[in-house]
Amino acid sequence: MKKIILLQFIILFTLFGCKSQTINNTNVKSKSMTHKQPTLFKTINVDGINIAYREAGNPKNPTIVLLHGFPSSSHQYRKVLSQLSDDFHLIAPDYPSFGNSDFPLASEYEYTFDNIAKTIDAFLEKKKIGSYALMIQDYGAPVGFRIATAHPERVTAIINQNGNAYLEGLGDAWAGIRALWKDRNPETEKAILPSFSLDGLKWQYTHGTRNVETINPDTWHLDYLRLSRPNAHQVNMDLFYDYQNNLKLYPKWQQYLRDNQPPLLIVWGKNDEFFPESGAAAFKKDVKEIDYNIYDTGHFALEEDGDEIIEKIRIFMMKVGK
Repeated sequence: MKKIILLQFIILFTLFGCKSQTINNTNVKSKSMTHKQPTLFKTINVDGINIAYREAGNPKNPTIVLLHGFPSSSHQYRKVLSQLSDDFHLIAPDYPSFGNSDFPLASEYEYTFDNIAKTIDAFLEKKKIGSYALMIQDYGAPVGFRIATAHPERVTAIINQNGNAYLEGLGDAWAGIRALWKDRNPETEKAILPSFSLDGLKWQYTHGTRNVETINPDTWHLDYLRLSRPNAHQVNMDLFYDYQNNLKLYPKWQQYLRDNQPPLLIVWGKNDEFFPESGAAAFKKDVKEIDYNIYDTGHFALEEDGDEIIEKIRIFMMKVGK
């Protein structure tokens, strides 16, 4: 009789124990599985220009607007879009003539930072995005700060990866462009042309990195392809020349920071020849509380330190949401 009871117990344990173990394994698996959402590649017409953009995540989640730099596009945020789409709504537009957006002629579109910011602001209006954090890098800073000063009530936070707003943040690599500002002529323009070459673009991605082999060469090859289109050099020369007008707005942007004290995350590549660490440190003058992080890498810090930076963004944005 005892043997029969023992046998029944073993059978029941085997059946229910295995089932329980299966359920537990399923639960563990479901917890460990990430619920990332795919990046969608979309286009919307803004004042007659088709603006291409990448979008990922649930629009009901907090929104982060990702503003790219030169010579890149929304492509530079591919890791952010992929890794943060579980918790955030991410949207990354390409400026006119950049990425997959339309490339109107200079006679049809004024290539200034004022006008690009106006286009991106209109893009956000058309998308009905009225509350967002801004992630800025390089050109993303003058675009983003124009939007922030126009709509301070909409900006929930700023994530800054080598996006400058201070005179002390302009590095040695600006020498050629400063000469262009002083006197724009065929000679000063010719001196800048190497920055549009394949080697010049590669330098922007690889200079200051710890290990060049970690940087995806598709980045500069893609940029080179776009900069090889007719009129691309002239349009970008116009933007180089117009950049001097950003410096005139630095006091206004700094006043915005002092008045509004937006939550600020600094994730800065310290070996950037355009925007060295002094540009990151300058924000301490105007923002009282900064999550300040400096990386031993170059201009496009996400390329080499993306995983760590993205985790910093996640933690920072979770705190902002509380």
